[in-house]
Amino acid sequence: MRIPKFRPAQIIIIALFLFSCNKTEEFVTDPLSDYIPLQVGKFITYRTDSTVFTNFGTVEETHKYQIKHVVDAQLTDNLGRPSYRIYTYLRDTAGIQPWQPTGSYFITPLTDQVELIENNQRIIKLHLPVRDGNSWKGNKFLPSDPYGSIYTFSDDDNMADWDFYFDGSSEESTVINGNTYNNVYTIQEADESYNYPITNPDLYASQIFSQEKYAKDIGLVYRNLILWEYQPNPGAPSSYKTGFGIKMWMIDHN
Repeated sequence: MRIPKFRPAQIIIIALFLFSCNKTEEFVTDPLSDYIPLQVGKFITYRTDSTVFTNFGTVEETHKYQIKHVVDAQLTDNLGRPSYRIYTYLRDTAGIQPWQPTGSYFITPLTDQVELIENNQRIIKLHLPVRDGNSWKGNKFLPSDPYGSIYTFSDDDNMADWDFYFDGSSEESTVINGNTYNNVYTIQEADESYNYPITNPDLYASQIFSQEKYAKDIGLVYRNLILWEYQPNPGAPSSYKTGFGIKMWMIDHN
């Protein structure tokens, strides 16, 4: 049997080919704790604009205030898992009045995701891997009509089907109200609208929008949640809106 002879150049090419076939590319993800730091005593203060519809939905108002989120203690959540209790406090936008306690919620960091539990509603805020395009059902634990006891709209009918996803790279910088933050990930959660802006007041309209931004080693630096529905009312005194909006951006942290 004749044994084939290989030239040195051919041997190098074959070796490189075999090496490339055996080599696997390993993806390294940032830990979720980089984007939701949880240490007892940590706080973040936000300026908040809260949109409400008053006078039977005919008047739109924006209430402005500051809200502080403070990591109070490490304990267990209502499912018996290691968790952190967060207390919230409110005061005026100028920061003159003393802080007033307003409530609490839990943040539960797990192996591959971070959950927030508030008013018995559980949301998956972040999910591994931390990279552009990764998606998950962030509201999959919510009921079919989570705001049904407060608002008579259909915007929340399919919240459990929302696809949360990382939108962009962690290398990006973001300017929020004149402040620049580095290593920011945007979490896009929902963006749907109909007849918005309202160009025809005789037609139904709605807006569903939810977005959050997390800065590395800081946490949540921006949130914008909008859920409202417009109902035309031909022949009646006026049409009306029902729903709410919450926009908040960080102004201080430790």
